[in-house]
Amino acid sequence: MTEKHTLEQCKTELTAELLFKEEVPRIVQKLAASCANGVCFDHVGPEPIPSKEIVVDIVKRVKRILYPGYFVHARLEKFNLDYYLGQEATELFEIMSEQVALALRHDCIRHDLPCVHCEETGKRATINFMQYLPRLRLLLATDVRAAYQGDPAAKSYDEIIFSYPGLFAVTVQRMAHHLFEQQIPLIPRIMTEYAHSVTGIDIHPGAHVGESFFIDHGTGVVIGETTEIGDRVRLYQGVTLGALSLPRDAGDLLREKKRHPTIQDDVIIYSGATILGGNTVIGARSVIGGNVWLTESVPPDSRVILKTPELIHSRKS
Repeated sequence: MTEKHTLEQCKTELTAELLFKEEVPRIVQKLAASCANGVCFDHVGPEPIPSKEIVVDIVKRVKRILYPGYFVHARLEKFNLDYYLGQEATELFEIMSEQVALALRHDCIRHDLPCVHCEETGKRATINFMQYLPRLRLLLATDVRAAYQGDPAAKSYDEIIFSYPGLFAVTVQRMAHHLFEQQIPLIPRIMTEYAHSVTGIDIHPGAHVGESFFIDHGTGVVIGETTEIGDRVRLYQGVTLGALSLPRDAGDLLREKKRHPTIQDDVIIYSGATILGGNTVIGARSVIGGNVWLTESVPPDSRVILKTPELIHSRKS
């Protein structure tokens, strides 16, 4: 290929590139117009908004406090434990109180709500949350022990804390639930959806979960907002604790209603089971077999299983 031919080809490509780039301003105009018509969704305006990335960072910071020494690069010794926790707690307070204030202010401005003194309320909510952390550590210790007792494959508590997706999902849900109970908008759901994206376990921050809770394997578990779970409950992968089929306008009609089941103490629910409905109660010490579909209550000490299917064995021809 001659030098002249190469030059002409480059000019042609540059001309084509300029023609393509001329389309960009027109695309931008259409995108901007779509933000003005009220049909699509955007966040253009004076309202502040929390940062999803910072909320995820908060989850990681809280996890370092809840499980000291597990999720840090440096070795943690007893002589520097107070310093370590003090530094983590101070940074957590500053970062978290700002994000909570942003979430509160966002709702106030966005929805024209009465003033709740966002900065002060954000600091108070964060301190309330941090005061809960010692109790949360004790609660999570029951979850770790439940996992060890319920899973013969678990070789140590360390293995569970480092690697079990069920414990991580429950840890995040328990911290998010406390904020949810304080009626902090946005942040609790960002937290639990982060855990959902990492583990495949979807636990709404509004769900009430008792102590010694164990989710084995966990992928595909769904626990709805108004679910109530007692103590020492064990779930396996693919379990759904959900709502019954809802009409199109159910969002507004049922938003504050109990829509999800109640699971009493010491219940075991095996993989693939689906339990639906706000009036459905699974009585204490019951066992729900795999792939069972339940929309009605069962009394305590029940055993609910599917009839064994007919298996057909045949030789290959």
